Amino acid sequence: MIRADDGVFIPVVPTDAGTTGPGGGGGGGTSQLFNGLAPDWGPFVELNSTARTVIQVLMAGVLIYLLGRGVISFGNMKFGQSQNDPVALNQGRNNLIGSLVGAFGVASIGTLFTLVYGMGI
Repeated sequence: MIRADDGVFIPVVPTDAGTTGPGGGGGGGTSQLFNGLAPDWGPFVELNSTARTVIQVLMAGVLIYLLGRGVISFGNMKFGQSQNDPVALNQGRNNLIGSLVGAFGVASIGTLFTLVYGMGI
């Protein structure tokens, strides 16, 4: 960053911008983007790669199950709405909310474990 005379910061483009990485145009291309999205294992870094793969597969399976349950619950809601059945409508809504909350919990469990471990609880 360079500071102009009137107090405005002007970004400076690096001299090697667009020359590195397979994606071009911004440095590391898509490899840096996807590496930035990889989960931070925090206290579980000591696990070997097989254990981490098993955990990732289990979490992905649970997420797929919960999202599938959410789709079925949405269909149950629509069926209850079309048949004017309030019991099916409420059951579908409750199942949909539960599956979405569960999917959010499973997706954020790694972050929650890292926070709890980092706080020393």
